[in-house]
Amino acid sequence: MAKFLFFLAFVALAALVLGNVIMFLWNEVLAEATGVKPLNFWEALGLLLLSRILFGGLRFGGRKPPWAGSHSHRSHWREKWMQMSDEDRAAMREKWKARCGKK
Repeated sequence: MAKFLFFLAFVALAALVLGNVIMFLWNEVLAEATGVKPLNFWEALGLLLLSRILFGGLRFGGRKPPWAGSHSHRSHWREKWMQMSDEDRAAMREKWKARCGKK
């Protein structure tokens, strides 16, 4: 129960801090520079939520983006590379140069 209350307090504090930071930055930078309407606290939290939905940021562990790959995937290719002969490595380098080299 104590862990849950700590987590709840942490989420509330994080929302309070992030909302105020976004509101401050928006009002001090964008409102001054471009003349857009200043945000209130709730609009800043809505903007944070919208950016989280659209860009997938603020991940708190667990998921990785699909392009990041996994450690086991990289170690598989490392083991495969280490087991190749010098001729196979040279052939692989030539293939990658042909695929990824300057055109």
